[in-house]
Amino acid sequence: MPEFQPDTRPADAGLTVHILYFARLREMLGRGAETLTVPAGTSVATLVAGLAARGEAWEAELGGSRLVRAAINQELVSRDAIVPDGAELALFPPVTGG
Repeated sequence: MPEFQPDTRPADAGLTVHILYFARLREMLGRGAETLTVPAGTSVATLVAGLAARGEAWEAELGGSRLVRAAINQELVSRDAIVPDGAELALFPPVTGG
């Protein structure tokens, strides 16, 4: 799976997505946010798989059966949701309470 590129390509090369990482993801991935360019029609699942393909901490936190919740523009979405151009995609681990 190709790795998504930082947002430095021409606008017609894909869609711009601003990704926010929360809680454990922020700590383990060493960043709170980044902006990427992805192909039109990219789903949350495809984007997360592309990020996991970066290896090491990315694979450990986002790969395999690891649970990660997603919100597009502050609305919880399923992994098959398509990411629109200019979206804010928040990724965070499931929250437990007690």
